Amino acid sequence: MDQEKLQQMTFETALARLEEIVGSLESGTAALDDSLALFEEGVALVRLCNGKLDGAQQRIKIVTEEGGAMVEKTFDAPSP
Repeated sequence: MDQEKLQQMTFETALARLEEIVGSLESGTAALDDSLALFEEGVALVRLCNGKLDGAQQRIKIVTEEGGAMVEKTFDAPSP
């Protein structure tokens, strides 16, 4: 898959394709060269999904009250 097409994918489309790839690899029916190509595509999709999730996290804001005033703060997810 070329880089331009990859960058145009939505998170949901990329995740669905990743699930297809995992299913194909788990079935063990693909030839070695095909499996390697699928694996490489999967790695690219994982990176894309992680990048989209990181971007979404940066956009999420939490509104809290501090000292009687409403304050908007950047969302910081706990580390896994």
